[in-house]
Amino acid sequence: MSEVRIDVQEKPELKEWIPLSIQHVFAMFGATVLVPMLTGLNPSVALFTSGVGTLLYILITKGKVPAYLGSSFAFIAPLIAISSSADFGLAYALGGAFCVGLFYCLVSFIISRIGLGWMDRILPPVVVGSIIIVIGLTLAPTAMDMAMTGGSGDYHLAYLSIAVVTLTIAVVSSIVLKGFFNVIPILIGIAGGYLFTLIMGFFFPAYELINFAPVKEAAWFGLIKPVMPKFHWVPVLTFLIVSLATIAEHLGDTLVLSKVAGKDFYKDPGLHRTLAGDGIATSFAALFGGPPNTTYGENIGVMAITRVYSVWVIGGAAVIALALSFIQKFGALIQTIPVPVMGGVSMMLFGIIASAGIRTVVESGVNYGEKRHLTISSVILVVGIGGGLVKFPIAEGLNFELGGVALAALVGIILNLVLPRSLDDIPEETAEQMIQDELNR
Repeated sequence: MSEVRIDVQEKPELKEWIPLSIQHVFAMFGATVLVPMLTGLNPSVALFTSGVGTLLYILITKGKVPAYLGSSFAFIAPLIAISSSADFGLAYALGGAFCVGLFYCLVSFIISRIGLGWMDRILPPVVVGSIIIVIGLTLAPTAMDMAMTGGSGDYHLAYLSIAVVTLTIAVVSSIVLKGFFNVIPILIGIAGGYLFTLIMGFFFPAYELINFAPVKEAAWFGLIKPVMPKFHWVPVLTFLIVSLATIAEHLGDTLVLSKVAGKDFYKDPGLHRTLAGDGIATSFAALFGGPPNTTYGENIGVMAITRVYSVWVIGGAAVIALALSFIQKFGALIQTIPVPVMGGVSMMLFGIIASAGIRTVVESGVNYGEKRHLTISSVILVVGIGGGLVKFPIAEGLNFELGGVALAALVGIILNLVLPRSLDDIPEETAEQMIQDELNR
């Protein structure tokens, strides 16, 4: 590990503390506000629940884990599906998200009692990696619609031009820029695309896509009001199935953060505490109309670059996010970002999610020469990306629907449990014992 500048529980001097915290706000900002903009939620609320959620996480983990919690991309598809459903709506999507947080807490309790072995059995890398690939690729049509039609359904070259410029800036930033700026290519892409849209609107008024009237009309300050989630077993089940993949993602993020900070967060404060913190933050977010939370790799990247692992710096970033959420003009300004700009960065971001799934499979050493692995992964990808759907009536005028990521995850878990395991898929010590037992017969 590189030399530590500021360790986990060290408090930096104020002159360092504030800029270091602002840096983390920049790192999480683009992704945190992108999720609500894609799902119809309020970006200011997402900042609020992100800030409070991070502070709750720090409290629950005894101030020992410097993780920032932001909006989770894994739940974009179910949020959109349930919110736009004729049978349900946004309140039921928030109800599903609330139950995800409670489910995290239940799993954390089980882990604290019996360990992690059962999770490895249900969600091995071949299942988790394939599900993450599905999460990224099922969102691809949404990104292309925003890029080519501005979400209107009518193709226009002006929209595509804005999206391409935005994407180009984001891609170049991620490859060419160094240091801190290399961590925030999405944010730089959004800023560049926004500026390009302003310039295009100035020279071609017919394509003026940014309206500042809502910013002028918005008050300077305002409070975030609680909402009342509604519950039905169909949305709840949909969200819970997707959450199995996000729990596995949490395990991976915590392991990476442990390696970066040179600590073992699995043992101290314990994985049960980190998962419970994530869960309580997610349930809290649902009560205020925010998206489910997750630990952010972007902020882990900042820590790896700066070698500053202070939980005080992460807490400072959470407080700044809270302050920004109360400035209504700032929230209104975020909502003026044109849809094609979001489409441009989404082309990169959703692809990164899918690539993260491929990375999970590769780094875990999954052997696709093994027919069992090949079968599981193939079926998950076809069911998820192909739009697989289970649908049947459960009451008059109400249907049960399970599709996309949730159905793919469920199918993958079932296949993994029922297909016979080969020796290559069994830990080496167990395999050797099985061979010895067979020879002794």
